[in-house]
Amino acid sequence: MFILRFLGLVLLILLTFLAFLWGGLALWYQLPLGIAATIGCLILWVTIAFAVLWLEFKGRVWRALIVLIPIMIGLGYWWGTIKPSLTRIWADDVAQTVTGTLTGNYVTLSNVRNFEWRTTTDYTPRWEVRTYTLDDLATVDIFLSYWSNPAIAHTLVSFGFNNGEHVVFSAEIRKERHEEFSEIGGFFKQFELAMIAADERDIIRLRTNVRKEDVYRYQVNLSPETRQALFLSYLDSANHLVTTAKFYNTITANCTTVIFSMARAIAPGIPLDYRIVFSGYLPGYLYDLGAIDHSKPLDQVIREASINQRAMAADSAPDFSARIRLPAN
Repeated sequence: MFILRFLGLVLLILLTFLAFLWGGLALWYQLPLGIAATIGCLILWVTIAFAVLWLEFKGRVWRALIVLIPIMIGLGYWWGTIKPSLTRIWADDVAQTVTGTLTGNYVTLSNVRNFEWRTTTDYTPRWEVRTYTLDDLATVDIFLSYWSNPAIAHTLVSFGFNNGEHVVFSAEIRKERHEEFSEIGGFFKQFELAMIAADERDIIRLRTNVRKEDVYRYQVNLSPETRQALFLSYLDSANHLVTTAKFYNTITANCTTVIFSMARAIAPGIPLDYRIVFSGYLPGYLYDLGAIDHSKPLDQVIREASINQRAMAADSAPDFSARIRLPAN
């Protein structure tokens, strides 16, 4: 009996610590106050946390719960009042989000991004309207862009057409002008979710040539029907996000899980895997499914998928898309 009570107390202390830690981060990222006022609130929050944990440590559980429960109920209520928005002062590269219409066999996309990037802060913005024929949809490529952690990559999906055109869809954080990406902030409603469609000379070249990220391209083996279904799923998702705001989440609603949700709606048998979350390892998952080149060892497939050298050589050439697809040396 003593052991059970002791283990229960340890569990309560651990859960209390995690609850106050989560709450502290939530306050840091979401309190609509200045830095000084936010820090003051966090000092008060930490003081309360230490008091509750001390009561629990001394075995005064009921006194601790009298303080803990109302505070956590209030925190949960406040958290529920934080809603996503469609009307903020957005950063230029996510100021517009793509929408689309389907007329017969033709898809018209509005707000296709085609920026001319010189640096990350020096660019010429362009938003275009483009029309594609579904029957001409010929390829689907997944691009993975790594910037620091080998376990985490940004996932982009490019649709190629018989006339040589490509359009890339990317589920991204919709930053405000003053914001920078934060993986931790992505857990705490810091960013909305945006669907961006862009030319490869914009969104891929930005990563390879301007940001100097490591980018890999994998052609995905899909039937014509599945390619079209995936393209139309992106269209539906984009049209939904332009009218219904949704928060980005580092785990549950990010660039890879959005793709997985659409793919699973088309093919329900696709298995869930940790590599969906740790997207840097996505090539291994696709390889195991037979969705990418399976004629070579995985390590070789990954090496040959690197496009940085070819992208740097192509730079802003009109045939950028063709040149990054040249065979690896």
